[in-house]
Formats: sequence, C-alpha cells, structure tokens
Amino acid sequence: MSKFYRSAALLVLALGGLLASAAANAEMKVGVVDFNRLIQESPQAKQLSQTLENEFGPRRRELLSMQNDVKAKDDKLQKEGPLMAEADRVKAEKALRDEQRELSRKGQEFQDDASQRRNEELNKLQRFVASEIATYSSAQGFDLVLGEGVFYSKSSLDITTQVLDVLKTKPAAIPAMPAAPAKPATK
Repeated sequence: MSKFYRSAALLVLALGGLLASAAANAEMKVGVVDFNRLIQESPQAKQLSQTLENEFGPRRRELLSMQNDVKAKDDKLQKEGPLMAEADRVKAEKALRDEQRELSRKGQEFQDDASQRRNEELNKLQRFVASEIATYSSAQGFDLVLGEGVFYSKSSLDITTQVLDVLKTKPAAIPAMPAAPAKPATK
C-alpha cells in the first residue's frame, strides 16, 4: 500500500472517529474553504501582484527593448549581409551573437529573480491566509474546517466567501508574521 493511500486511510479513519464522537456528544460545526480561491481573489493577492509588477516591470521592459533591438539588428544583417564586405559581415554576426547571448543571460537572471521573489511573497501570503482562516474559524465556532483534498461538500459548508470578506477588511499589505519559536536543543 502506497504512502498516499495509507495517509488517506488514516485521515478517513480519524475523521470518521472524530465525526462519530462529535455526533455522540453534540452537533459538530464543519466548514470548507477553497484556499486557492482565497489566494487568487484576496486584496492581499492583488497587492502582491502590483508590488511584483512595480519591482520587476522596469527590468521586463528593458529586456523587451533589448529583444527588439537584437531582432532589428538580425533583420538588418539578414537584409544587408550579402552586400557587406566579408570582414564587416563576420564582425556584425559576432556582435549579434554576443548581444543574443547577453539577452539570453539577462532573461534567465530575470526569470530566476522574479520566480524567487514571487515564491517568497506567495509563501508569506499563504501563511497569512491560513492564519486568517484559523482566526475566523475559531471566532465563528467551527469544530473543523477542511481545505485542499475535499472532493465533495455541500455548498452550505463552504465558508470561502465569508473568509474572503474578512480578508477584504484587512490591509492589502501583508503584515510581518512572527517567527516560529526556536526548538530547544535535544541532548
């Protein structure tokens, strides 16, 4: 049995036990949240997109300009190359290859930098949204809130819209999250 199926089976057994014990004691308040929707539609996500655009837009525009220049030089060389002296043509081809390599290098650096920043900010957003889900769920008296991995739920259990409404009342800039407490050294 694969690790996934064992984990799923344990989760089903645990939820079954939890639901059975809750049913025996009292009604259980269960909610479902669409985490991806919260990440996409929250004002904090929109602020994140704008921040990244402000940070990386100038470099992206510079790369596009550089790409257009290289293309124009390539077109010019294709057009005028047969008419050029051999030494001038070879010199122009080398200069074009150098510019293409530089464009490729800068493009790769841009992709790496933008991906790293996006991932950093997305992780911060995910931690913030998860914290807000927990806060909302606790304040509303939910016993269990499920997210990813739910294959079916009644729409009446979905609290995504309510959590999204709470997120809309928060500042668009994500506050700094406190660092996790350090674990004591084991002997």
